[in-house]
Amino acid sequence: MVVQRTSVGLDVHARSVVASALDGVTGEVTERRLTPAYADVAAWLGGLSGPVKVTYEAGPTGFGLARFLRAAGVEVEVAAPSKLLRPSGDRVKTDVRDARHLARLLHAGQIVAVAVPDEATEAARDLVRAREDARGDLMSARHRVSKLLLRQGIIWSGGKAWTGVHDRWLRAQRFECAPLQLTYDTAYETMLAALGRRDRLDEAIAALAADSAFTPVVHRLSCLRGVATLTAFGLAVEIGDWHRFTGRSIGAYLGLVPTESSSGASRSQGGITKTGNAHARRLLIEAAWHTTAPPTAFPARTCAGAGSTPALRRRTGADAPTTGFTPGGCTSTPAPSAPSWRTLRSPASSPAGAGPWPPSRTRSRADPRPARTVSAGHNTSGRR
Repeated sequence: MVVQRTSVGLDVHARSVVASALDGVTGEVTERRLTPAYADVAAWLGGLSGPVKVTYEAGPTGFGLARFLRAAGVEVEVAAPSKLLRPSGDRVKTDVRDARHLARLLHAGQIVAVAVPDEATEAARDLVRAREDARGDLMSARHRVSKLLLRQGIIWSGGKAWTGVHDRWLRAQRFECAPLQLTYDTAYETMLAALGRRDRLDEAIAALAADSAFTPVVHRLSCLRGVATLTAFGLAVEIGDWHRFTGRSIGAYLGLVPTESSSGASRSQGGITKTGNAHARRLLIEAAWHTTAPPTAFPARTCAGAGSTPALRRRTGADAPTTGFTPGGCTSTPAPSAPSWRTLRSPASSPAGAGPWPPSRTRSRADPRPARTVSAGHNTSGRR
């Protein structure tokens, strides 16, 4: 591995890029304000003493600059903003100072880099997040319709809402007041538009999950109870390369490890940290909650082409009597009886690594109870 001579920190914004280059041999610092055009940044880097290594913070400008510079032969690290070391007494923040700070951290080897996805992975991730936005928009639109009717004293009592019968009931609502009728029609049409947008995104995700580079991962994840195509595809594109994680590190990446505040002989753990990828964490927690539903809620499904292995079957519990594997994949069937669950007080207590709930009390040195070994990624609440 070639050690860089010049360390460059870039403070990247939508309309400007401030660059600071630190020569590791002479100690000379070169600074320049550049345009956000990738070609201009690459041209300025080409005039520096090589080898050159560049870093900038991950942000709303995306990873296009990193991919462009790597294609031009420049080594680039995209820094995780939450992992940057900053002096606690530093109260002055400017673009130039940020660029200098990045250059010094890069020269000292103290940059924690994030994974830069390729264009296909980033496009699939944007598709999944667009579906998440559409789901939120649909929920808000439905709330506006139902609450508008509630203010008029009209309440649906014909069974489950947002079904075909409920939709016909919504279409039949009429008001004598013209402004009220226009308001209701607008809210209802907005709900239909959001529903159509969500359905189109669902179809696109299903097609991409069935025939893309993510298909093998989607098939394997779909063999887990509580995980279907949308959840499996979302996890596949959000996590990306699964080999960069271990069983312990992926919990920290998703924010599913317990918080801790320990000092001396005392140790106190709380709820999950909720740091990292929020979308993937929500998918996992929802999947965990689905496993607590009655077994009849899970119809039989076949995961064709799952490529199961004995190790995978042991991890997923597929060798249990409730699940049988065929040469084409795995076939999941409902269990004969529901598991016995204690009352869960929080969604965070369901997935592994959530920590105790409620938070454990601080144990004093004189506590006669035997100490337990606690490792990140394991539930210490005693619930099974």
